[in-house]
Amino acid sequence: MNIPADLKYTKDHEWVKIEGDIATVGITDFAQGELGDIVFVDVDTVGDDVEEGEVFGSVEAVKTVSDLFMPLTGEVMEFNEELEDNPELVNEDPYGKGWMIKIKMADTNVDSLLSADDYKAIL
Repeated sequence: MNIPADLKYTKDHEWVKIEGDIATVGITDFAQGELGDIVFVDVDTVGDDVEEGEVFGSVEAVKTVSDLFMPLTGEVMEFNEELEDNPELVNEDPYGKGWMIKIKMADTNVDSLLSADDYKAIL
């Protein structure tokens, strides 16, 4: 299982890459493996301010639909439109081409997020 040390994580299996006040978010390798083949990613919150812990979208796999939870409070700036035609990118490259959203963070305090070691410990 791939858990890059340079990312932050949530208990809900999202990963977060922080660059200044912009955070890129996706689901972890563990999450995509548990879901199986992903067939659709739905994010309709672009332009919205979303609170930490609120649902920002959903991911549909062959057998289930799972909510996606906002890891940090902020404005959803961008959705990875490549996922509209190629949702399988989440399975193939969850930490790269399979990213889901970019957030303009309301606060750069990321103490609520887990380190790679902390995330490994909850798995």
